[in-house]
Amino acid sequence: MILPIVAYGDPVLRKVGVEIDANFPDLKELITNMKETMYNASGVGLAAPQIGKAIRLFIIDASPFAEDEDLSDEDRATLKSFNKVFINAKILEEDGEEWSFNEGCLSIPDVREDVTRKPKITIEYKDEDFKTHTEVLEGLAARVFQHEYDHIEGILFTDKISTLKKRLIKRKLENISKGKINADYRMRFPSLKNKK
Repeated sequence: MILPIVAYGDPVLRKVGVEIDANFPDLKELITNMKETMYNASGVGLAAPQIGKAIRLFIIDASPFAEDEDLSDEDRATLKSFNKVFINAKILEEDGEEWSFNEGCLSIPDVREDVTRKPKITIEYKDEDFKTHTEVLEGLAARVFQHEYDHIEGILFTDKISTLKKRLIKRKLENISKGKINADYRMRFPSLKNKK
């Protein structure tokens, strides 16, 4: 089932997600619905807060990035197979010199900005069968992970841009929160009673 994606301005996007266990209600169905929702919106990742659930769960399928001709064969192969479910994920270590890349977000349609992140991370997470994994991610795989991980920490990519850029996109963000946006997928906009 395709779920509506929560728009910028909804308080759920600012909540730190709570850890879940294998008994979380209808978890397999939730993951299936999140995948359908992500693919329907042509996304490469989707976090539970983006569908209104403040839990530590997100999914990634970075295979669309594998079509970039500037990538090495090794990077292309990594991204092609980078299709995973992350439950209760943690970043154990970040390494390397920060690099900039243009990011967007399904909850913030039509806004893209350069965001600086570390190129190499060591992570720990549980998969959908609650098996624990520890992995090292680099480059675009690390970046997509960090973007989705921020969602379960209540952080949006727009929090990581300069004050000047924030001022320049302020009106766009206000319009998104009011539903004055045409997205190619279903969205849920914050109600007026949630406005401060």
